[in-house]
Amino acid sequence: MLDIVFRCDDFWLVNKPAGMSFHGESDTLGVIQTLKRDYPSHVFYPVHRLDKITSGLLVVALHHEAAVTFGHMFEQHLIEKRYVAISNRKPKKKQGAVRGGMAPSRRGQWKLTKGLENLAVTQFFSAAFEGKRVFFLRPLTGKTHQIRVALKSVGAPILGDERYGGEPSDRGYLHAYFLCFMWQGVKQEFRCSPNVGEHFSSAFCEFLESNFQEASLKWPSGQ
Repeated sequence: MLDIVFRCDDFWLVNKPAGMSFHGESDTLGVIQTLKRDYPSHVFYPVHRLDKITSGLLVVALHHEAAVTFGHMFEQHLIEKRYVAISNRKPKKKQGAVRGGMAPSRRGQWKLTKGLENLAVTQFFSAAFEGKRVFFLRPLTGKTHQIRVALKSVGAPILGDERYGGEPSDRGYLHAYFLCFMWQGVKQEFRCSPNVGEHFSSAFCEFLESNFQEASLKWPSGQ
């Protein structure tokens, strides 16, 4: 059964596990299918998605009107998202922004281009921790594989993300950590620390909380 972080009449927040596909595969259920199985009296509407390797906060709407509203909010970039990732490689720069077009590449990959078509912008900070590099990321757009491609482009592919050159590990170390948005005039803010994975330890979570306080961060320009 999935971990439900928050429930209200309009939407739920799910803590999606790493390794679960959003849409499901031939032999395994996806997120929405699992919710329908476990809560047959509810109807669930997907409003965004997370990659299979990614864990963390995922919004599902409980009725059509909420789904439409969330759709507009995501399109207009009215939902603030933060991710955390780990790489075992030092990036070309410790912080900054990765900006470029996203284009399909071989074997289901995406690549960053110098053009503006399908533009993706990702801001990030990083810090060293236990011989690895921790990234705190703010995607300003919501393109497929955006963060994975961005970190590969700065020479620090995500640990466990072998599709983009990361070294093998027990999981892909990318987690949707934070969501913030206005709902019916009230600010909604959610955090969900990662808790599954050899390198997502309690010490890691303490490091995350002490080094990446939102109020003290001045995000690099995404322009």
